[in-house]
Amino acid sequence: MNERGPGEGRGRRGRGRPRVRRMISDEGAFRCFGPLCGRPDEVVLLLPEEVEALRLVDLQGLEQEEAALALGISRKTLWRDLHEARGKVADALVHGKTIRIAGCGRRREEGCPGDGDT
Repeated sequence: MNERGPGEGRGRRGRGRPRVRRMISDEGAFRCFGPLCGRPDEVVLLLPEEVEALRLVDLQGLEQEEAALALGISRKTLWRDLHEARGKVADALVHGKTIRIAGCGRRREEGCPGDGDT
């Protein structure tokens, strides 16, 4: 008998296809950012692939097709990561939230506004 609640997937896996591994550059370390005022206790979590999509498209000025090729993913997947990242960054800026990068290993004493446990 199925004891799962509605909307629960099988075992530990989520619904849909697993995420494709991205080829993320080692250029620079990920850093978290916190507001000087606002809601520093509220956190927006960016994934490394979202940060890399922002870097390639918005900072380096690559076209989405070129950025997708550099990451080893489809253009649609890149667009989805970029769209998510832009929305999260806008939310953090407008509402004064801390931006934490998943996998950031810096500690508070190293200048990280978070606690470094992500």
